[in-house]
Amino acid sequence: MSRENYCCDCLKVLINSDDLATCVDIYIRLGNKAFAANDYDEAIKHYTAAIAIDSKNCVYYSNRSACYGGKKDWASAAADAKECIKVNPTFIKGYYRLASAQSELQEFDAALATIKQGLAIEPDNTQLQKQLRLIKAKRSTAKRSETQPERTAASSATPAASYHNLNPAIQKEVIDLQQQLISTTKEYRTVKANILRAQKEKRSNELTKSELDKLPPSETEVKMYRSIGKMFMLTPRSEVMTHLDESIERESKVESDLEGKLDYLERRMKSQQANIAELTKSAASE
Repeated sequence: MSRENYCCDCLKVLINSDDLATCVDIYIRLGNKAFAANDYDEAIKHYTAAIAIDSKNCVYYSNRSACYGGKKDWASAAADAKECIKVNPTFIKGYYRLASAQSELQEFDAALATIKQGLAIEPDNTQLQKQLRLIKAKRSTAKRSETQPERTAASSATPAASYHNLNPAIQKEVIDLQQQLISTTKEYRTVKANILRAQKEKRSNELTKSELDKLPPSETEVKMYRSIGKMFMLTPRSEVMTHLDESIERESKVESDLEGKLDYLERRMKSQQANIAELTKSAASE
C-alpha cells in the first residue's frame, strides 16, 4: 500500500515507529489532494489530523481555513486564520485568509485592519493591496445599501422646500413619520448586526465541539482550559462539552428571537414608507 493510501490507521502505525513527520506529510498530501478535488470535508479531516500532531505549523491552519472558505463557513475560516497568525505573525497568507473571511462576514472594518497589519509586515504585497481596494469597495456598497431605506423615505415624502405648500398639521406629521422611519432603520441595522454576531458565536462553538468530539476515547476525560472572561480555567472535558452545548442552544434562541424582530422591523419600515407616500399624495391632491 502506498503512503498516500494511509488514512485513519496512519497515525497509529507511524507512532509506533516514531515517524510523526512522515505521518504529517501523508495527511498533508491527502488534504491537498482532497482540496484540489473540492472535497473540502475530506481535506479538513486530513488537515485536522496534521494539526493534532503538529499544532505549531501555520500552513496547516491556513490550508484548513481555505477549506472552510470553500464551504462558505466563514466563521470557522476566520478562526483558523487567526490561529495561523497567532502561530506565525509573519505569515502573510494568514492575513489574507482572515481578511477574506471577515469581509464575507461583513466585518469590513476588521478586515481592513487585518490587511493593514499584513501590509505593515510586507508593504509591497500586491495580493493584500488588491484585497484592500476590493474590501473598501464592498464596504462602500454595503453602507449605501444600509441607508437605502432612509433615502427611500426621503424620496417618498414631499421635499422640504415644498413643505410650505402643505397644511402645517400634515407637514408636521410627514416630518414625524420620516424621523420614525430613520429610527426604525437604525434599529433594523443593529438587530441585523446582532444576528451576525450570534451566528458567528454559534459557529465558533460548534467548531470547537466538533474538534473535541474527535479526541481519542483515552483522552475524553483529560482536563482542558476553558476561557471564563479574561481568565482560563482547567476544566474536565465533560463540563466543557456541556458548556458548549448550552452556548450553542442559547445563541440559537437569540438568533431565532432576533430574526422575528428583524421581520417585524422590516414590515414596520414598509408601513411607514407607505404612510408617508399616501399622506403626501393626498395632501398634494387637495
